[in-house]
Amino acid sequence: MIKLQGVEKTLGGQHVLRGVDLEIPTGQLTTIIGPSGEGKSVMLKHMIGLLRPDRGKVLVDGVDISRLKEKELNEVRKRFAMLFQSAALFDSMNVFDNVAFPLREKRVVPDVEITRVVQDMLDRVGLGDMGHKYPAELSGGMKKRVGLARALGMGPEIILFDEPTTGLDPLMARAIHDLILSMHRVFGFTAVMVSHEIPEIFAISDWVAMLKDGKVTAMAPAEEFQRLNDPVVQEFISVDAAAVH
Repeated sequence: MIKLQGVEKTLGGQHVLRGVDLEIPTGQLTTIIGPSGEGKSVMLKHMIGLLRPDRGKVLVDGVDISRLKEKELNEVRKRFAMLFQSAALFDSMNVFDNVAFPLREKRVVPDVEITRVVQDMLDRVGLGDMGHKYPAELSGGMKKRVGLARALGMGPEIILFDEPTTGLDPLMARAIHDLILSMHRVFGFTAVMVSHEIPEIFAISDWVAMLKDGKVTAMAPAEEFQRLNDPVVQEFISVDAAAVH
């Protein structure tokens, strides 16, 4: 469904992506790991067309979205949702209206259906009775759940998760991972997640890819990835896991 071919990007004079080749398996959950500052979030933004590559191609179902005009690109983006690190909620709106916002803006469902869809999504993420609350009244974990409910409400084929557990304690991070996994199983969307949560991500991911020095240096099914005979991979896994624990 998503394929990056030779993607290069320079930002602020820094050569961030240096020829990324990556194919995301359809309907599966792929997690991208790697050292901080390597461009993992930059790569996600290329997948949804928020950034365009200096060189290379970003293919969605065979169409190079980096060459599309804005109107055509917006049509492709309707297939995506993105969950940002901060959840990116509107402080002036309550939880219900935050989840309803994209449905109203993009008219994905009739107005009479919005209440049902929003309540269903809130129930699924365990916030069924929180629709009246405002972001300032929520914990970090609750904000992430609202962000996920908002993403799911659009019925996307693809959801991009940019470090969805940033700022959470280990127990809450595990709960958010479990929620993402359960929603993935229910809805069957293609998921791409950037995460530093080693080794937890191996339990929820179908595939794991590593970005280092501006390239994808390894990719394998999650269980196999942990056994890769690659000293760079093994060092990163062991050091990152030690740092977390």
